[in-house]
Amino acid sequence: MLDYLGVDYPEAVKDGTVADQGEYDEQLEFSANVRAMIGELPGRPERAGLEAAAARLAGAIRDKRPGDEVAGIAGELRRHIIELYQVRVSPKQAPDLASAPADYATHCAVCHGAAGRGDGPAAKGLTPPPADLTDAARQGRLSVFGLYNTITLGIKGTAMTGFPALSESQRWALAFHVSTLAGGGDERARGAALWKGGTGRRELGDLRALVMATPRDAAARRGGDGAAVLGYLRGEPGAVAAGRESAIDLSARLLGESVEAYRRGDAPRAHRLAITGYLEGFELVEAPLGAVDGALKTRVEVEMLRYRSMLQAGAPVDAVEAQARAIQALLDTARERLDAARLSPATIFTSALVILLREGLEAVLVVAALLALLIKAGRRDVLRYVHAGWIAALALGGLTWLAASYLVTLSGADREITEGVTALLAAAMLLYVGFWMHRHAHAARWKAFIETRVAAALSGRTMWALGSISFLAVYREAFETVLFYQALWLEAGPDGRVAVGAGFAAAAVGLVVLAWLILQVGLRLPLGWFFGAGSVLMALLAVVLAGKGIAALQEAGALPVGPLDLPAIPSLGLYPTWQGVLTQLAVLLLIVGAFAYSRRRERAA
Repeated sequence: MLDYLGVDYPEAVKDGTVADQGEYDEQLEFSANVRAMIGELPGRPERAGLEAAAARLAGAIRDKRPGDEVAGIAGELRRHIIELYQVRVSPKQAPDLASAPADYATHCAVCHGAAGRGDGPAAKGLTPPPADLTDAARQGRLSVFGLYNTITLGIKGTAMTGFPALSESQRWALAFHVSTLAGGGDERARGAALWKGGTGRRELGDLRALVMATPRDAAARRGGDGAAVLGYLRGEPGAVAAGRESAIDLSARLLGESVEAYRRGDAPRAHRLAITGYLEGFELVEAPLGAVDGALKTRVEVEMLRYRSMLQAGAPVDAVEAQARAIQALLDTARERLDAARLSPATIFTSALVILLREGLEAVLVVAALLALLIKAGRRDVLRYVHAGWIAALALGGLTWLAASYLVTLSGADREITEGVTALLAAAMLLYVGFWMHRHAHAARWKAFIETRVAAALSGRTMWALGSISFLAVYREAFETVLFYQALWLEAGPDGRVAVGAGFAAAAVGLVVLAWLILQVGLRLPLGWFFGAGSVLMALLAVVLAGKGIAALQEAGALPVGPLDLPAIPSLGLYPTWQGVLTQLAVLLLIVGAFAYSRRRERAA
């Protein structure tokens, strides 16, 4: 609707005078609808700014302000809504336009005409009349994303209905096709030559930038060359995918945009851009970079965290700029290290090995310890709860990946929030089982435990807790592991995929061997020792997961960041923020207090 306002208002009002009363009345109605719809969005502190912008838009239309001014307000409002609510604005991959002309002929030509001039057989008598899709001035204000929204949702109060029966990829292809109807072949050929020569690669280097750009935007940035390149890419979106921006370059670009937003006084947008730059960029190359320079990887993470903290604290602009320059230098170094190692099969193998070992180690420790506990207690009948937990987690992780690949888009923030919440839940469950094991670690308690034949101690609640821990410990890693392997698979290219598979297989074998060793060692320990060691292991893992859970929520922007001058030790869940450190200390104090209380009761008995 905001796109429709920005495009059609200039035709309704010219030089402060209503040129088309019917069209103007629609603009007034649509601006009122925009205000109402924004009021229904999920409540956030920043929504007040959106409501103020919507009121400003309605006022500009009511006062018959110039078309460029109204279009600018509408475009800015649209951009803020997209950023604030993480609206997906681009296809998952470049659409294949081969079937788009046939879809246009079937669904659009009856009103818009075979060539798009708005003269189809059903156009007569329609109010408002179908748009002329060959009108370069009108199309100059339209983005492919705007066309996609119109094709998907339609325009209320007009004959333009949505086409939800078409698949998402068909709708994107149709939107790209419609966006080319106002252009000429010669201009697109010129755009192809310019693109191959490097023109526009910074401004239109990914699908998101391509679908959000309008010909007027492109012309404002690079004149006729920019519009020509955009025209070419709209007809050949695969050219963007072939030369897509690297993860490091994406982080660097969004960091620069974040600094620009902060200079303008838009701290919330600066913070959102910083989060996106980390989650959608640098995080995807952490595993390969960690394989060649682990210290550099950790330093980039810490400095990016400190940068976001400075934005939230309202630090001076010059301090923010200095921090951004330091991060840019680190990113340049990371790019050089990755480029130098990119073609090395050994690096690819090591990256694939490290991903699974790093992500799977905690899960294997937890699941193997739970299995050893039950076997040691003579309750093999309860093993099915633990097995059901980790099997369900792997299955759900696979389904989540399939859904994210083909049905919905999970942003980096979504991934981190999922990981953070599951980590905190797993920590709570580990504390519960750890306390339970500690109560039965001493000889007197163990004698009573045996006398009751374990049945009473392993209640239904405890068994479900064991299954829940197994599920949470595995699921928190499963989906993210798949995403890391996807990124590595693309980075490795066809020649490096054997190394990816070999690294994965080696890590999987290593985890299986580790699980077997834990089981063997656990089964050979005396009962009391086993329960004592198991309770300590569960407690320590709870501390680690609590720290990682807080860090993940901070990376997603769900929690504030208070930096501390401490080293980051990711393997221990220790990150240099007071929120994470205090959470880990609180969990540790809870463990010490609970163990001391249990020991005191044991002595009293």
